[in-house]
Amino acid sequence: MKTKPIRAHKPADGGDHVDRPGPRRGRGHKSESTSHARTGARRPQRSFGESYPASTSRITTLVVDSLAAVLAIILKFDGPSDVLLSRFFRLHPALGQRDRGLIAEAVFSALRRYATLGWVMQPAHPLRAPRLAALVTLARDHGVDAMDERALRGDTAAVTRMLATDLVPAPATVRAELPEWLFTELKRQYEDAEPLIDALKQGAPLDLRVNLIKATRPEVLEELAAHQVGAVATRYSPDSIRLSSKPALTMWPAYRDGRIEVQDEGSQLIARLLQPRRGEMVVDFCAGAGGKTLALGALMRSTGRLYAFDINEKRLAGLGPRLKRSGLSNVHPVVIRNESDIRVKRLNGKCDRVLVDAPCSGSGTLRRNPDLKWRFNETELARVNDVQRSVLKAAARLLKPGGRMVYATCSLLEQENQHVVDAFLAEHPDFELVAAATILRAQSVDVDLAARFAPYFVMLPHVHGTDGFFAAALERR
Repeated sequence: MKTKPIRAHKPADGGDHVDRPGPRRGRGHKSESTSHARTGARRPQRSFGESYPASTSRITTLVVDSLAAVLAIILKFDGPSDVLLSRFFRLHPALGQRDRGLIAEAVFSALRRYATLGWVMQPAHPLRAPRLAALVTLARDHGVDAMDERALRGDTAAVTRMLATDLVPAPATVRAELPEWLFTELKRQYEDAEPLIDALKQGAPLDLRVNLIKATRPEVLEELAAHQVGAVATRYSPDSIRLSSKPALTMWPAYRDGRIEVQDEGSQLIARLLQPRRGEMVVDFCAGAGGKTLALGALMRSTGRLYAFDINEKRLAGLGPRLKRSGLSNVHPVVIRNESDIRVKRLNGKCDRVLVDAPCSGSGTLRRNPDLKWRFNETELARVNDVQRSVLKAAARLLKPGGRMVYATCSLLEQENQHVVDAFLAEHPDFELVAAATILRAQSVDVDLAARFAPYFVMLPHVHGTDGFFAAALERR
């Protein structure tokens, strides 16, 4: 149930979708790097534009002016960037597909490296000088030589100087591209914080989940190869495929026919951690647009009853078309008022499995949703933390003795993860933690460094090449 503080707290299981040339942002998540995040620290970037090769594309005045206009809106940080960008494109239908692609990529580039963008632009500010911010962002990504002379309008020297700015004197938080509170927390919590922070600056890959009701992974891989689409089987999830590009996915027959869905590999494993069985009664307590709901339904082979609860009617409505494509017949979407809704209470003590995909900071998805780090703060963290504890307690009442509940977030922060679970267990002695690695190993899934976080399930961008995820498997005695 999404009592979320901001819309992007629970990204859509797999791709930042705005109206861009790549895949969808079905809810949460963007063209970016498609390779696995590196496990080691990268060479520090000395200058602002050093690591960006020149492009043979010509960046026109129309692209620069349009990017400046949309940055003037998005950099106010008063709404989700993908929503604002989609609205901008709807209001400017004359923009072609190539121009939209360049603009969308530049928006997310500016958001991902917003701190250093502001640093090199001093004393100007990106919000107060959006056209200069647009020029610097595009030149950084494509090279000054790719810019049309008319687009630069005499700013060539200024842009070149900013690209050559040495970042070494900048504060550590600026080089990390993070707000100070989040930077401090990650440094405190992770011994390998530097490669983690470096990975969060990069783009995220595009993963697909093969719908087991309609296809197998080898079949889909064969189909993709026949269409010259670069794709590989992923390392962990048995149903996952990673693409090497961001194609117009919604136009594919495999997508339209429901053989594939966009979902991050780590998100897929959370469904397997719940391990629903055929014929069981299962609840997805915070279903949203239903990415994990659909994964659960496929694991259940469309048997039993699977309730998809959420307080956001509009969000849950997004499950409708996806459900129709999936071919599942066991999913029952239910809009509820709150966790104490009578439709929830009727299931108290009757459910075999309950998934609590809780509202959270979304800090594990910053590669896909870079605006989150500038829109979410410690005050919101405290508020959503209260919601997490409340939702977990309410969901626990649904479980029958011997049943399993999984509490999951896409957060990197202990305050939203281990601390919530610890507090719950202290108040509920009839629940016990079950080792996540044991559950997954029974399904032939072995996650690297599982022992480091045991008994919890943790996926990290720099270690596993996925979004950041946390989950705890709890069983009722």
